[in-house]
Amino acid sequence: MASVSTDLNDPRFTAFGLFAEAFTGLTNRFAAQFEEHRLSSVEFEVLMRLARSSGRRLRMTDLAGQTSLSTSGVTRVVDRMDRDGLVRREACPSDRRSSFAVITDAGVSRLDEVLPGHLELLQQWFIGQLGPGQLDDMLESLRTIRDAVNPCATAGTTEAAA
Repeated sequence: MASVSTDLNDPRFTAFGLFAEAFTGLTNRFAAQFEEHRLSSVEFEVLMRLARSSGRRLRMTDLAGQTSLSTSGVTRVVDRMDRDGLVRREACPSDRRSSFAVITDAGVSRLDEVLPGHLELLQQWFIGQLGPGQLDDMLESLRTIRDAVNPCATAGTTEAAA
């Protein structure tokens, strides 16, 4: 049997492994709560991005850059959410090839239903696990990494809303 020449105890493996395990654990805890409100995690992410954006809308391409979805994936999700009345599409007046996704009043209402429980989960399993200063340090670190690997993540919005 051939041996592995790389140090499997390399702290880079540990750092990413811990990040992935934490993300997966949080995602699993959030999923059940989203389902109670008839939303997928992706739909929640879309509603949050739109609600936190100027004019409560984003170009479809900017929404793709800010989410875990491809451009075609965003189109499918927005079309489904449009049928459910949570978002609507608007033509871009300055570019006929582009359109906006806009959160509707029904989408805002659905977020209003979800957010109290979601904030409780965030506090219990995420923010509440961190001591003073750790959250600020983590946010700074995550923004640095996000900006390197996904420079389009803040397209169409301000950093404060990202």
